[in-house]
Amino acid sequence: MKQERSEAMDAGKKPELHTVCFAPSGRTVQVAAGSSIIKAAREAGIHINASCGGSGVCGKCRVIVEEGWVEGGLSERLSPTEQEKGYRQACTATICGTVSIRIPEGSGLKAGGLGTAVPRRNRARMHLYDIQDLREEGIFVPPVEKLFLEVPKPRAEDNMADAGRIINALASQYAEHRLIISLPVLRKLRKALREEEFRITVSLARPVQREGKSYLINVQPGNWTHRNYGLAVDIGTTTVYGALIDLNSGKVLARAGEYNGQLGYGEDVISRIIHAEKEEGLARMQELVAATINSIIATLLAQARANPGEEKGGIGREEITSITLAGNPTMTHLFLGLEPHNIRRAPYVPVTTFLPPIRATDLMLDLPSYAVALVYPLISSYVGGDIVAGVMGSGMYRTDLVTLYVDIGTNAEIVVGNREWLACAACSAGPAFEGGGITHGMRAAAGAIEDFSLNPETLEPMNITVGNKPPVGICGSGLLVMIATFLEHGVIDRGGRFNRALGSERIRQGRSGHEFVLVWQQEAGVESDIVLTEVDIENFIRAKAAIYAGIKTLVEQVGLRMSDIEQVILAGAFGSYIDLDAAMGVGLLPEVEAGRVLYVGNGSLMGAWMSGVSNHIRRDVVEVVRKMTSFELSEVASFQEQYIASLFLPHTDLSLFPAVKKRMEKVGGGR
Repeated sequence: MKQERSEAMDAGKKPELHTVCFAPSGRTVQVAAGSSIIKAAREAGIHINASCGGSGVCGKCRVIVEEGWVEGGLSERLSPTEQEKGYRQACTATICGTVSIRIPEGSGLKAGGLGTAVPRRNRARMHLYDIQDLREEGIFVPPVEKLFLEVPKPRAEDNMADAGRIINALASQYAEHRLIISLPVLRKLRKALREEEFRITVSLARPVQREGKSYLINVQPGNWTHRNYGLAVDIGTTTVYGALIDLNSGKVLARAGEYNGQLGYGEDVISRIIHAEKEEGLARMQELVAATINSIIATLLAQARANPGEEKGGIGREEITSITLAGNPTMTHLFLGLEPHNIRRAPYVPVTTFLPPIRATDLMLDLPSYAVALVYPLISSYVGGDIVAGVMGSGMYRTDLVTLYVDIGTNAEIVVGNREWLACAACSAGPAFEGGGITHGMRAAAGAIEDFSLNPETLEPMNITVGNKPPVGICGSGLLVMIATFLEHGVIDRGGRFNRALGSERIRQGRSGHEFVLVWQQEAGVESDIVLTEVDIENFIRAKAAIYAGIKTLVEQVGLRMSDIEQVILAGAFGSYIDLDAAMGVGLLPEVEAGRVLYVGNGSLMGAWMSGVSNHIRRDVVEVVRKMTSFELSEVASFQEQYIASLFLPHTDLSLFPAVKKRMEKVGGGR
């Protein structure tokens, strides 16, 4: 699977933005060039009838382009007269500049928008830790660095050994290094020195401890300091992501992702551990994840060769000197070939939490023998290097603000604290946020409904799919917005039951209870209606309840209240598309001002990238791990109470969500 959503660690150019004004509501929004009109409308809180997911099939999303330039949006569903008047289909028309759009009464609501009952969309602000920040702080020092040396040639009066000459040259031309030279490097030394008249490039792996010794891992004749590359890898339970980095500039040259090859043995970590306990099971798990990483490495190198901005011939595998990896405790154990058996058994003990530098080839990676693998340390059996990397990458460990860090996935990892203290916990949310356990649930692939709006008068939906393809299912972000929207407009009650009194044909009796028809079969990309059932909503409520209960329990365990949280940081692919009003509206996240929420994307990959270009951050990691207190929620008596209290939308105690309560009461949904 190719990575379809950009990562926050990408320090590339910002997209060109255009202003879109919607009439008659007068709402405006700025969107990236090339965005569809229907997506711009959703960002502005404007409803446009469109049940076909933006594939152009239903023909309900007609709008009038009054001013400005758009591309596409024409179809046989629009008559020549309508086309002359500026009518376009909002799902297929893309924005190319500042435009004014009118929503006809038949396409949206009578007022041309959702009105004051529904606020503008609020998303988390993107937080980018730019490489320039590291330079300005003086901590852009890669753990593996190439240095050019001009070594004095031996003479009759100076017949020092070759290794001693290199040590002296380093001390005189740079800084004194306490150096360890491995046997493979010693075997290459004589020839490398004499091939280019004692002009060589040395690759040094720096120690984490200031007083530690550097390792001379490679020597090359001539000056190759301009060719030094590293890899950053996030080993996820579902997906593995990687990035190729220029260690001289810190620039990310390529990114790629693939499903973890272990998926065939279960989608959760417990299933993987159980298989690893079988004969040859652990070796198989290690082999599969190594093969996935090797495939990603090949893809990254191929992308670099295809990049016209890189030197002709691309980047050779032999030019990679380091790979930094982060993963949850189970993924880390399986990748390293460590027995994970006691991770799932009380008192939940991992084999180790700190990992030394490892030869990449010892991990079955297709990299040079001198390439160093740097693996993020763990906190406990359920809070791993991926979360430590996220804490580092987000800068949470350096702020004075009381911060809540949440990485939402099958397992939700939670950290609360600031520069003075840190506490963490993990809870199992289940697969609902990734489409699991939902009748038409799926991951965020083409055709997945990723965004949603509803006409509260007619219950006509606006489905927006990944890639504007005919709908084939519902992904996590779409599910979240659907349930929040249904709750806000009284389509479901706080227990997740549909309001039968609404009298809509879209609410009907299904095989497993009542359901809402999101897409009729003739408009779908599958051979059936696409529905959301009460059982689906129940599964979602259980997942969101686990996360909120985990957050509230952890916050109270450190002596704070939810109102004490000053900043929220969201991580993970789900967080990239999360609608904050929806997340707070259903009780997934605590209610805070939208401006205090940051999104860091793939925090694990971001932290791996940062450690790959800054040895100072590697040193900070040690201190962060030592100061972080881990809580096992299953051992905290109040967690189960908090979980039961969270099994309502948004919560049994509406005083925790005053803004949500106010909106619900306004439309009669608070009964």
